[in-house]
Amino acid sequence: MNYLKEELEKVKKETKEKIITLILAGFGLAAALAWNEAIQSLFSFLFPKTNGIIGKFVYAAVITAVVVLITLQLKKIADQNNKKKE
Repeated sequence: MNYLKEELEKVKKETKEKIITLILAGFGLAAALAWNEAIQSLFSFLFPKTNGIIGKFVYAAVITAVVVLITLQLKKIADQNNKKKE
Protein backbone atom coordinates (compact mmCIF):
# COMPACT_ATOMS: atom_id res chain seq x y z
CA MET A 1 0.00 0.00 0.00
CA ASN A 2 2.89 2.37 0.79
CA TYR A 3 4.28 1.68 -2.66
CA LEU A 4 1.05 2.92 -4.26
CA LYS A 5 1.04 6.05 -2.11
CA GLU A 6 4.64 6.78 -3.01
CA GLU A 7 3.94 6.29 -6.71
CA LEU A 8 0.85 8.51 -6.50
CA GLU A 9 2.88 11.25 -4.80
CA LYS A 10 5.58 10.90 -7.44
CA VAL A 11 3.00 11.23 -10.23
CA LYS A 12 1.44 14.28 -8.54
CA LYS A 13 4.85 15.94 -8.20
CA GLU A 14 5.80 15.22 -11.81
CA THR A 15 2.41 16.49 -13.01
CA LYS A 16 2.84 19.75 -11.10
CA GLU A 17 6.35 20.18 -12.53
CA LYS A 18 5.10 19.57 -16.09
CA ILE A 19 2.21 22.01 -15.66
CA ILE A 20 4.57 24.69 -14.37
CA THR A 21 6.93 24.03 -17.28
CA LEU A 22 4.08 24.33 -19.78
CA ILE A 23 2.80 27.55 -18.20
CA LEU A 24 6.29 29.07 -18.30
CA ALA A 25 6.69 27.97 -21.91
CA GLY A 26 3.38 29.69 -22.72
CA PHE A 27 4.57 32.90 -21.10
CA GLY A 28 7.82 32.63 -23.02
CA LEU A 29 5.91 32.21 -26.28
CA ALA A 30 3.72 35.22 -25.50
CA ALA A 31 6.82 37.31 -24.77
CA ALA A 32 8.52 36.10 -27.96
CA LEU A 33 5.46 37.01 -30.04
CA ALA A 34 5.30 40.45 -28.43
CA TRP A 35 8.99 41.05 -29.15
CA ASN A 36 8.54 39.77 -32.69
CA GLU A 37 5.77 42.29 -33.31
CA ALA A 38 7.78 45.11 -31.75
CA ILE A 39 10.88 44.30 -33.79
CA GLN A 40 8.82 44.01 -36.98
CA SER A 41 7.30 47.43 -36.30
CA LEU A 42 10.73 48.93 -35.67
CA PHE A 43 12.07 47.33 -38.85
CA SER A 44 9.12 48.70 -40.86
CA PHE A 45 9.66 52.14 -39.33
CA LEU A 46 13.40 52.19 -40.09
CA PHE A 47 13.07 50.66 -43.56
CA PRO A 48 9.62 51.64 -44.86
CA LYS A 49 10.34 50.71 -48.50
CA THR A 50 11.20 47.09 -47.69
CA ASN A 51 7.80 45.89 -46.47
CA GLY A 52 7.35 43.40 -49.35
CA ILE A 53 8.67 39.87 -49.58
CA ILE A 54 12.28 41.07 -49.83
CA GLY A 55 11.84 43.05 -46.63
CA LYS A 56 10.52 39.96 -44.85
CA PHE A 57 13.53 37.94 -45.93
CA VAL A 58 15.90 40.71 -44.84
CA TYR A 59 14.07 40.86 -41.50
CA ALA A 60 14.35 37.07 -41.11
CA ALA A 61 18.05 37.14 -41.97
CA VAL A 62 18.79 39.95 -39.50
CA ILE A 63 16.84 38.26 -36.70
CA THR A 64 18.54 34.93 -37.43
CA ALA A 65 21.97 36.55 -37.25
CA VAL A 66 21.12 38.25 -33.95
CA VAL A 67 19.76 35.02 -32.47
CA VAL A 68 22.88 33.09 -33.54
CA LEU A 69 25.17 35.71 -31.97
CA ILE A 70 23.19 35.73 -28.73
CA THR A 71 23.14 31.92 -28.65
CA LEU A 72 26.91 31.76 -29.10
CA GLN A 73 27.45 34.25 -26.28
CA LEU A 74 25.09 32.36 -23.96
CA LYS A 75 26.89 29.11 -24.78
CA LYS A 76 30.22 30.70 -23.84
CA ILE A 77 28.76 31.87 -20.54
CA ALA A 78 27.29 28.43 -19.83
CA ASP A 79 30.61 26.76 -20.66
CA GLN A 80 32.46 29.12 -18.31
CA ASN A 81 29.96 28.39 -15.53
CA ASN A 82 30.33 24.65 -16.07
CA LYS A 83 34.13 24.94 -15.86
CA LYS A 84 33.84 26.86 -12.57
CA LYS A 85 31.67 24.12 -11.08
CA GLU A 86 34.20 21.40 -11.91
